[in-house]
Amino acid sequence: MTATCTVCEATITLPEGCGDCGTELEVISLDPPKLEEAPQVQEDWGE
Repeated sequence: MTATCTVCEATITLPEGCGDCGTELEVISLDPPKLEEAPQVQEDWGE
């Protein structure tokens, strides 16, 4: 299954990430394939 990177518009094969720009992507729909940029994991420093 293929989809388009939302950052650089490269065609990628799922379930791999985008090899062209290195962006981690999150699959939000399979029919049709739809991707979003994966959220950044941030440290909460105990707050």
